[in-house]
Amino acid sequence: MTTAVREAPHHNKLTCVKHYDCRLPDCVERYRAYQRERYHGRTAGTWQPLVDAEPVRQHILKLQAANFTPVRIGELADLPFETVIGFLRAYGCNGYRKARKRRCTSEVAAKILAITPATAKPGIVDAAGTIRRLQALVAAGWPMQDLGPRISLSCRTVRALIRQKRVYGRTADAVAALFDELKNEKPERHGVSRNSASRARTYGKRHNWATVKYWADRMDDIDDPHFEPMYGITRRELVAKDANELMRFSGLDREAAAARLGISKAYIDHAFRDHPQYAIEVAA
Repeated sequence: MTTAVREAPHHNKLTCVKHYDCRLPDCVERYRAYQRERYHGRTAGTWQPLVDAEPVRQHILKLQAANFTPVRIGELADLPFETVIGFLRAYGCNGYRKARKRRCTSEVAAKILAITPATAKPGIVDAAGTIRRLQALVAAGWPMQDLGPRISLSCRTVRALIRQKRVYGRTADAVAALFDELKNEKPERHGVSRNSASRARTYGKRHNWATVKYWADRMDDIDDPHFEPMYGITRRELVAKDANELMRFSGLDREAAAARLGISKAYIDHAFRDHPQYAIEVAA
């Protein structure tokens, strides 16, 4: 009876030799080189000893509370998923069960501790910022079929992103980087035909999508789902909306609402006429 040997998931680190008994010449030589380096470093007193893993574990728990998954932490730190999960619980591979990490290299600790919610996005985030950036680029003349390939997505996926409530953090990062790259560029200078750029601008205008120029002064709010863009909204529409809320929630009639807003009753009448969706005759 023979026992099947599991294939290592990758052959670019020491894991395949240490935990999967890999005997590929390149992998064995990499492992031996590491051992030689460690031996000479310890002899010379330059080898960095392992550090306590508990601060790293506590940091990972804080990141998890902020919606960072172990997979996302691994992506941001450029570390295998197994390395991250090993700080949290025992992890088995190739039939062996390893205890939770008690120590780790200072390099691994530094990579994980460098991740903070202020400087990186979690695995899944609110889609508001992603949607607004894509809409602004379309309004600037960038067709969706040209935006998709720049972030390794299809046009169909880009269209779906604009309708989603949540997106992957890496997708949000990719769209943010694309926005910064293209926001001051003319599509026609990057292979987009005049007709395609014109259709994209018309599409954005028809849907009243806020432009790059609009967001230029509001970048602190672009990712805030509670921020309500007022792009393309006229003063009459704002008045109609404010008067509607005053009359419904404060019990005021049109004349009293006009006095509260510092305008004439006639102006509210005109605002309601132009925007009937807000029109209300008497206080609720």
